[in-house]
Amino acid sequence: MPAIQFFEEDITYKLKDKAKLRRWITDTVIAEGYKLSELTYVFCSDAYLLQINQQYLDHDTYTDIITFDNSEEEGKIVGDIFISIPRIQENAAKFKVSDADELHRVIIHGALHLLGYTDKSAPAKKKMTEKEDYYLAKRQLIG
Repeated sequence: MPAIQFFEEDITYKLKDKAKLRRWITDTVIAEGYKLSELTYVFCSDAYLLQINQQYLDHDTYTDIITFDNSEEEGKIVGDIFISIPRIQENAAKFKVSDADELHRVIIHGALHLLGYTDKSAPAKKKMTEKEDYYLAKRQLIG
């Protein structure tokens, strides 16, 4: 079983180039000095992610991503990342980028959270965006 798995909840979504995505995410984790143990991405509807946001984080807002860090060992990545596909599509249109580019940014954003990066302050958010841009530039023609 691959260390990175992809699922859908409450939507039908066909992710392209899963093998390339797995390699890119794994390369990112390794480049940051971590070992990838188990990482699950769940692509879902806005309503599904809102319910998770309300239930687990006590937030009553729509969001594009929620990351749960389940790591128990220092330097080993174990996590679940939930991504709203409708929110990705809406943000892609808003930022005038392709759906694939926005999805890849959010996919790597979730991985970066598990690698210890945050976006709670302006300097931390700037560093997170720099890392996203850096790793986005390293992906190899993922559709």
